[in-house]
Amino acid sequence: MDRLEAMSILLAVVDTGSLSAAARRLGTPLPTVSRKIAELEAHLHTRLLHRTTRRLSLTETGAAYVVACRRILDEVGEAERIAAGEYATPVGELAVTAPVVFGRLHIVPVVAEFLVQYRKIDIKLLLTDRVVHMVEEQIDVALRIGELPDSTLIASGIGTVRRVVCGSPAYLATRGIPTKPQDLATHDCIGFDVLESRRAWVFGDGKTALSVPVVSRLEVNTAEAAIDAAVLGAGLVRVLSYQVAEAVAAGKLAVVLRDYESAPLPVSLVHKGQAPLPLKLRAFLDFAAPRLRARIASELL
Repeated sequence: MDRLEAMSILLAVVDTGSLSAAARRLGTPLPTVSRKIAELEAHLHTRLLHRTTRRLSLTETGAAYVVACRRILDEVGEAERIAAGEYATPVGELAVTAPVVFGRLHIVPVVAEFLVQYRKIDIKLLLTDRVVHMVEEQIDVALRIGELPDSTLIASGIGTVRRVVCGSPAYLATRGIPTKPQDLATHDCIGFDVLESRRAWVFGDGKTALSVPVVSRLEVNTAEAAIDAAVLGAGLVRVLSYQVAEAVAAGKLAVVLRDYESAPLPVSLVHKGQAPLPLKLRAFLDFAAPRLRARIASELL
């Protein structure tokens, strides 16, 4: 039995929550995943997982073993990176994650330029609006928008973005320009559930924060759909400034209620801060950070 392989499969099962999900992530047949877990339990002479028809959970022994597995696999990976020369020359694969729209608009162009300059580094780019667990999903660099919780992660600020309310010129000409948040009561709004509540928008911060009910005649689940609908005159939309920078610059949308905006949200590049820092990671941070700062600064509305 390949114990390192078995450990990796066990972690995939734990991280995904099921044998079938782990099989999909690993690209391995489900019977193979089940057999490898059974062989590992037989080798250890103990049960690692509680299995029911509805859920899967770790036994007490399994929980302790998983912690050890993560440490062992991290150490093996570190040894392989050193042997492969990642700390002597920029080489290897980097896993990068970012929000979908920001990634499409800014990370992809920077990554494309980076790959031309660094021929021995490959990038695996995950664009998703969920917060990715960097350790569990083996992510090297994450682009995060918003205040960061205290953690062992290392963050480098690259700018700020704002929450902005926009409408098309045609819509505003017909329905009027809101001059204070309370005016939203008489406007059609487009709900975007990833950013905030679809029933109320919050303006200001702290003690001056004001929650204003809105009428979401259209509700969507992506920023692109919300912005497209606003451009077509379906109502007012509240999204992040970088998401509408092109539409505002083209005159397709206009920003309203500027004086009532909440404090800008920080944008950061985050990594795990391992020491020594692999040169491939240092190369990417040094390359991407100034370019992303410039791109964000150029989009100030």
